[in-house]
Amino acid sequence: MKFGIFSFVTDEGVRPDVLARGVEARGFDSLFVGEHSHIPADRQSPYPAGGELPPFYYRMYDPFVALTAAASATTTLLLGTGVALLTQRDPIQTAKEVASLDHYSGGRVLFGVGAGWNLEEMRDHGTDPDTRGRLLDERLNAMKELWTAEEATFHGEFTNFDRAVAWPKPVRQPHPPIYVGGNSRFAARRAGLHNGVWMPNSVGVPEAVAPMMALRDEFAPGTPVSMFAVGSKNRALLDAYVEAGVERITLLLGTHPEAKTLDRLDNLAKIVEEYR
Repeated sequence: MKFGIFSFVTDEGVRPDVLARGVEARGFDSLFVGEHSHIPADRQSPYPAGGELPPFYYRMYDPFVALTAAASATTTLLLGTGVALLTQRDPIQTAKEVASLDHYSGGRVLFGVGAGWNLEEMRDHGTDPDTRGRLLDERLNAMKELWTAEEATFHGEFTNFDRAVAWPKPVRQPHPPIYVGGNSRFAARRAGLHNGVWMPNSVGVPEAVAPMMALRDEFAPGTPVSMFAVGSKNRALLDAYVEAGVERITLLLGTHPEAKTLDRLDNLAKIVEEYR
């Protein structure tokens, strides 16, 4: 069982290099950070967790800048995007960013992606919400071509290029592991299609773990499951994840200044130690 940390890293919280050093020093295997390029002021899309959108959504660092700082401060910590909104990103440029970070960090990238929920945000990037699933799959395929081919050529519905030479290549071959966020059967199937890891958000109650694993078995048999943004207070839920055999539990860490963040990490490390 692996345990990681997910946090919204912002300009008002702990620095990403300090956070990463603290996460690694306490024995967690990975740090995941989120992404939102911006939040439209006239947003109509409901916040998936309900209620008002928390203020840290408006202030998030670019994930690849934050993870580069994290890489510089650590030696073994895995560096995850949780999740990169590839439906809002240029696939050629993003392939370069992922490969550069993987090369710089010595092969420590976990590339988490998602289709996104904020319809107004994705429309600002020129993305049609109705086609974002197809777009995500196609951009992943285009990026894999750029990562693995000496001269990459790709022609799809949304992405087209001929004989593209892109370096550096990722250290981990054929490419960094792809983690697919989302709790739907579409996300589970996508993880299986890309030989990746399904990364659903925490399901909230122990009784929901078995149906979630059944969804995996139906739409992505054998695909590893990594639980995302898991609260630490519900020990019965943690026990259920462990018993279900998930690959990793990524614990949610709130966005706070340095001292409070490190204290909170100490508390989370004590909980994790009980499972080891």
